[in-house]
Amino acid sequence: MDSLDYQALLAPALAEAQAGFEEGGVPVGAALFDQNGQLLGKGRNRRVQDDDPSVHGETAAFRDAGRQRCYRDTILVTTLAPCWYCSGLIRQFGIGTLVIGENANFEGHLDWLKEAGVKVILLDDERCKQLMARFIEQSPDIWNEDIGQCDH
Repeated sequence: MDSLDYQALLAPALAEAQAGFEEGGVPVGAALFDQNGQLLGKGRNRRVQDDDPSVHGETAAFRDAGRQRCYRDTILVTTLAPCWYCSGLIRQFGIGTLVIGENANFEGHLDWLKEAGVKVILLDDERCKQLMARFIEQSPDIWNEDIGQCDH
């Protein structure tokens, strides 16, 4: 598994994030791979587009992959560190490896995932950072809604 090119695995997730941004949505993309790097499913945050707060990038990729007998050897790649909701999905199904494009714009809960035995790989990808920073600057209300921050 360590021979995989994690930067290459980021490509479909980043493409999904870019598509989400162009649609006016939160630009978080994700992809689920098997242990050999074979794409199982991909998706993007579609809470704005679908008016559905449960469609985060990670959940969309998870759903797109369909049922898997076991997730221990799967690799979830996401452009941004996952929120509690998506971190819970990772722990619930025992996804073994998490590859993160960046966590500068949102720190996530990586220690909680590591404590559960998830292998966490942070790529610190500049493209992911810039895309998310641009979105946060342009749409702070939608961003705050997405991460559960209310004004009142």
